[in-house]
Amino acid sequence: MTRYQAGDVSAATALIDAVSPQLHRFLVAQFASRADADDLLQETWLRIHKVRQTYRPGEPVLPWFYAIARHIGVDHYRRTTRNAARERRLEEMSEVTATSPREHHQADDLEALLQPLSESQREVIEMLKVAGMSLEEVARATSSSVGSVKQKVHRAYKILRKKMKAVGDPRTGQSGALP
Repeated sequence: MTRYQAGDVSAATALIDAVSPQLHRFLVAQFASRADADDLLQETWLRIHKVRQTYRPGEPVLPWFYAIARHIGVDHYRRTTRNAARERRLEEMSEVTATSPREHHQADDLEALLQPLSESQREVIEMLKVAGMSLEEVARATSSSVGSVKQKVHRAYKILRKKMKAVGDPRTGQSGALP
């Protein structure tokens, strides 16, 4: 990152090649749409390029990247929510709505599993378990303390255990409680 700040094009290319897959997975997990994630990844790299001089050499770079990606995602969410409120939805205009079959993706499964969690709990679980970040990196990326991250994770696990227990095993009719 220091070489990239100094204007080394090969360092920038190597950095983008190394980090883009992780950032893309993070953005897909956040928005469950590959098209949105692709656009947001590109927007993230543009923002990183624009603010690259604000990176402090010696600090971990990955949390800095994730914080930028997170802020890009929040901006995207706010923008789409604002636009959706202003637009008249096509379904409201038509009396007959056609439903198209939706492909079953792992992102859909993850989204369904994490659905009962709050946005901040989902975000922390995705950073820890999907992106493989450490507690310290997640804390830095979310601008919170390690204790706060641990608390969110604990509460999220509690909700997920309760949901999985309630679902149970459809084959046996028994609850999903672990022995």
